[in-house]
Amino acid sequence: MGTCLALRPDDYVAGTYRGHGHALAKGTPPEPLVAEMLGRATGVCGGRAGSMNVVDVEHGLIGCYGIVGGSIAATVGAAMSAKRQGGVAVAFFGDGAVNQAYFHECLNMAKVLLLPAVFVCENNFYGEFTPMSSVTAGGDIAGRARAYDMPSAVLDGNDLWAVYEGASEAVERARNGGGPTLLECQTYRHYGHSKSDPAPYRPKEEVERWLARDPLKLARARLLEEGVTEERIEQTEAEVGALIEHAVAAALAAPYPDPDQVAATEYRR
Repeated sequence: MGTCLALRPDDYVAGTYRGHGHALAKGTPPEPLVAEMLGRATGVCGGRAGSMNVVDVEHGLIGCYGIVGGSIAATVGAAMSAKRQGGVAVAFFGDGAVNQAYFHECLNMAKVLLLPAVFVCENNFYGEFTPMSSVTAGGDIAGRARAYDMPSAVLDGNDLWAVYEGASEAVERARNGGGPTLLECQTYRHYGHSKSDPAPYRPKEEVERWLARDPLKLARARLLEEGVTEERIEQTEAEVGALIEHAVAAALAAPYPDPDQVAATEYRR
């Protein structure tokens, strides 16, 4: 959210295959997004993409990628187009992607061509079940940008304001011809990798420490500090809750794509 707040509507974003938050942050409305997650004809991709591969070109979301690091390569391509249009392209990816060839090849190319790209690593310190520290040499993700003479920064990924400030600087640099930036946003996964993962491999004190820094709680406290009333926050939460409930109900009521009416080959009998 902090990164997308720094973007214009016509800028590009590439997300991961858990890219629902990326889509919402870039402007995809909840109703067609939920419908797509449920494979319905009213979905943003007509039910073809499902939950993991959402595309919303209208709002600048060029895709959510199941290939680890795939968003990085897609963003470099989008940045080549954005450079001619005065735009910016952003890649979201996890800490595991920084050990893929995509990462090194694309950062190198982006710097050589001075592309308007921002590479945002959402570092939650675990690649599925594996601690980042056991598979990432040096343990310094942002520092890898030095090999490409690229600006970088480590941000508190749980602090909306910190991310917005860091992303705004990177986006402005990219838009003004200063080339790419690598941002490492340090955050945490509150639960297991999936619903079947109880996450026993994570130390209890580590989990508790990060839960105390829940980004929603931090944002709420910051808003109260800045004079937003508790009533206004509760009202907003209620409005958003109603919006999501409506989106879910509408998606559940929507039809599945009709194979006889849709020409796409994936629906042909």
